[in-house]
Amino acid sequence: MPDLHHREAGTPGDPAVLLVHGFPESSHMWREILPPLAAAGYHAIAPDLAGFGDSEPDPPGTWERQVEALERFRTAQGLERVILVVHDWGGLIGLRWACDHPDAVEALVISDTGFFPDGKWHDLAAAMRSEQGEALVDAMTEEGFAAMLGSLGAIGPDDAREYFKALADEPRRRGLLELYRSGDFEKLVPYDGKLAELGVPTLLVWGADDAFAPLASAHRFEREIPGSELVVLEGTGHFVLDDAPDRYAEALLRWLTRVRPGTAR
Repeated sequence: MPDLHHREAGTPGDPAVLLVHGFPESSHMWREILPPLAAAGYHAIAPDLAGFGDSEPDPPGTWERQVEALERFRTAQGLERVILVVHDWGGLIGLRWACDHPDAVEALVISDTGFFPDGKWHDLAAAMRSEQGEALVDAMTEEGFAAMLGSLGAIGPDDAREYFKALADEPRRRGLLELYRSGDFEKLVPYDGKLAELGVPTLLVWGADDAFAPLASAHRFEREIPGSELVVLEGTGHFVLDDAPDRYAEALLRWLTRVRPGTAR
């Protein structure tokens, strides 16, 4: 089982912030969030999930295996308790991990994702889950991929080049299909109510114009997690970290300073 590549900033031993990206991104998406976290006294650490960024594939690329890999990474890094920050598939993976390891969770920051047993996949995801999935991912060129991402937000060619690593070869493409095809929302039935049971401070930071995980999902999290707080970033879409990293960092740090997660329990 290969180690996960990661980026980090700050001093080990300081309060740990574990940042988990989604599809098709990588730890690159957190690049402008890590330094301010470190400056504020946190140890920020962002892995590339297996088969994404500079992490090697670790087949099968299923949801369950990604959750297991995140726990192995957390243990290998010696992180006892973490402030968990998640986006997109990082939410499905990271929040499932959090519910499975409640004693390791200090606080939650949730962005542009879902964690609902009655969830529905958007059209692109549904296509990847279908028998057309192979043809879809195999036909994706770096140029076409960059154009698609550029149309969805402030993702430039250099960023797209980093994110295209998830589609760079056949093992990675097959891993993506395994991930989506393992993403049956009914698997979340046993987790119903578990996020609320964690009883930790929770911040929701959402792109106002997210077409993939609409603002309605943020409001549902807000209803289901008592005491959670929602910050909506106007003029941003699904890729909120690329669209407005400065505003995201400001909202995150302002909240962290106020809630002092270390005193939550």
